[in-house]
Amino acid sequence: MIEVRDLVKTFAEHRGDSVKAVERVSFKVEDGRFYTLLGPSGCGKTTTLRCIAGLEKPDSGEIEVSGAKVYSSINGTFVPAYRRPIGMVFQSYAIWPHLTVFENVAFPLRVGKHRFRNEEVRKKVGNALEQVELGDLGERMATQLSGGQQQRLALARALVREPQVLLLDEPLSNLDAKLRERMRVELRELQRRLRITTLYVTHDQIEALSMSNVIAVMSAGVIVQEGLPRDIYMRPRTQFVAQFIGSTNQLGGRLLRVQGEGLGVVRTEVGEIACGLMNDLSPGADVVVVVRPESIVLHRKRPAETINVVEGKVATVMFLGEYLDCSIELGKNVLQTHQPHSLQLRRGETLWVELPPGACMALPSENSSKES
Repeated sequence: MIEVRDLVKTFAEHRGDSVKAVERVSFKVEDGRFYTLLGPSGCGKTTTLRCIAGLEKPDSGEIEVSGAKVYSSINGTFVPAYRRPIGMVFQSYAIWPHLTVFENVAFPLRVGKHRFRNEEVRKKVGNALEQVELGDLGERMATQLSGGQQQRLALARALVREPQVLLLDEPLSNLDAKLRERMRVELRELQRRLRITTLYVTHDQIEALSMSNVIAVMSAGVIVQEGLPRDIYMRPRTQFVAQFIGSTNQLGGRLLRVQGEGLGVVRTEVGEIACGLMNDLSPGADVVVVVRPESIVLHRKRPAETINVVEGKVATVMFLGEYLDCSIELGKNVLQTHQPHSLQLRRGETLWVELPPGACMALPSENSSKES
């Protein structure tokens, strides 16, 4: 288990100013779970990970790893990195090119305070290599491995000390797209098999959505939303989360009325839109209605259902194999939509665009909050 409470970390700039990289971040990773910190560059996710690893000393807060307090500003506790029960894989892998696969994995056992006998080292390294399916490559030089094999080698080195927690900092970012897709599956299956508590840091939404039990989206040093991958994607709580996680369409408007719990009607430039309501919104509030491209339904004839149905015109059509990527003009607004590749669409064609109420969400407009 990992528990972080009110973590704060600042860095000094060369001009003497300070920048808060992490601002009172709190979260908990349950035993055996795969928890992801997701966000753009500079949001504080890697700094948070490095604080947990003991590579950075926070300004304040508390960190517990597997029930042991490894940092506390209250009583001055700071356990150095080498004494924390963690394994870590860096973005660059940090593999020794002049050592064999075996010696790379054995390195943490040879440099630690606890000295292992040669027989113990062979056994532990062999087990770690078998876990990542490199058992027959121990004598090969590390530079002779493929990108995916080097990634698994870095994992084996992190696992050889049998840590209680695994920390992964953008471990797939250096791989090509096809290999990255395969390694997502392999890494997640390895974590499930070992049932090791894992904290994963990435800016890649697909990695986060496909691998995680829980995702925490970070922005400007704070966690702006935490939840299951499906909830993060389908029910974003802020305009930032809606923009950052996958593709989304946004229509600015004003909330006209609330209709029952969690439902309302928004006046937009394309007409009145019935939708779900996120957060505590009141009539008159400036909002943004968000809808995912794959949720939009196109009709050649006006459907009998008239709620959230708007006339539009096909602006562009791109065949991407799995689907058609289309842009639809609704007056001055343009919506992006993904449609079945079997659908025959022509540029300039007039269609009826349905925005299903259950797939539309009204969020507080961040532009209006900034202006006020």
